[in-house]
Amino acid sequence: MNQADISKLVSKLRVKVLPRHRNLPGPKGPEGRIDKLRKTVTGLIKFERIELNYNRGDEARQYAERVFQLISEAIRHGDCHKPTMDTADFWLLEKELVHKLFKVLVPRYENTNLSYTRLYNAPRPQYGRSLDKVVLELRGNPYPDLLNNKSNNRLLIQNVLLDAAKNEYRQTKIAQMAKNIGKEVATQNTDSKINEAHEKPNIS
Repeated sequence: MNQADISKLVSKLRVKVLPRHRNLPGPKGPEGRIDKLRKTVTGLIKFERIELNYNRGDEARQYAERVFQLISEAIRHGDCHKPTMDTADFWLLEKELVHKLFKVLVPRYENTNLSYTRLYNAPRPQYGRSLDKVVLELRGNPYPDLLNNKSNNRLLIQNVLLDAAKNEYRQTKIAQMAKNIGKEVATQNTDSKINEAHEKPNIS
């Protein structure tokens, strides 16, 4: 009898998973580790973009992706599917976020084939010892993109206003320069006339 393929029983995550969990030290041991991950997953779904230490962010991302696998279950079974609701109830410490999971995030990710989250390295302080920081966010969040993609952000309102301010400043400077040049020309003409008047012989 052929043995069942275990990989087919659980849907595959869309992010890389390490063979061993990352250490999240704390006084409560494994229970405290799970509490940290639950708080992180809850914060991610609530705020949709959070900054935290690399180990905690990378580890929590895997659990967040697994929670978001519930979305596919919710699409097929609805929000009355007990295993789905039990998992959401465990990982989301703020119960009002369960409503957001099904009413906001399900429609957002219904047709996506990408991972539900993104992980970016955050800048480190220049001085002193510090842990590596990352930014963990949900795809499709309402915040500005973290990547500096200049080809796609010229129409953002802040850049449109900056371009208008630059053009206005440039026109003001050009007008001021033209006015100064006009004054200099007028002054030169006046000086030349005065010099000509002094140079003319007095015929009388």
